[in-house]
Amino acid sequence: MFWILFIGIALVSYLVQHNLQSKFKKYSQMPMAGGLTGKDVAERMLRAHHITDVKVISTPGQLTDHYNPTNKTVNLSESVYHSSSIAAAAVAAHECGHAVQHAEQYAWIKMRSALVPAVSFASNWMTWILLAGILTIETYPSIMLFGIGLFALTTLFSFVTLPVEINASNRALVWLQSSGLTTAQNDKAAFDALKSAAYTYVVAALSSLATLIYYIMIYMGRRY
Repeated sequence: MFWILFIGIALVSYLVQHNLQSKFKKYSQMPMAGGLTGKDVAERMLRAHHITDVKVISTPGQLTDHYNPTNKTVNLSESVYHSSSIAAAAVAAHECGHAVQHAEQYAWIKMRSALVPAVSFASNWMTWILLAGILTIETYPSIMLFGIGLFALTTLFSFVTLPVEINASNRALVWLQSSGLTTAQNDKAAFDALKSAAYTYVVAALSSLATLIYYIMIYMGRRY
């Protein structure tokens, strides 16, 4: 049953990624009013929320857009930073949504930030600890249990990320509309693009949960 579940999740993940790439390709062809680039949109949104200590910079790669609270930078991929499309505007506004969350001390992003050190440690060690735990489960079951605990942290992080990402998208859409930068048609396109991106986080969280349950079943002796 679990192999069927894993295959199903992998298939859904592929379809979601394919859909995301398709939507962004489509909306990358839809021009933004006034020829505003992703960089322009991001800077306007930050100013509108009176955030003056965050810089908007370009980062290499595709879909590498993110907000870095450590050095207070909105990092936009080159295709978003220089593009004047509705897709670029949606992504830029979404990442600025995270900057606004930090500025307003949004509860879920505070929780996610608090988890980062522990999750970073767990991500570096859990694979090796789980492997050692599986190999020695009969004699040292506590190793496997420790590995499960580390994996549970990463799963928790995946689920805490969901409201953070959804809220950032909502903030982006509300601001784009209220600022007058998007039309009724563009609003729908921006919503569609960000909704497709949100699905990737949902699939990742469900995949992590399924894997966690699998390891728990190994520990309980049902699959080993």
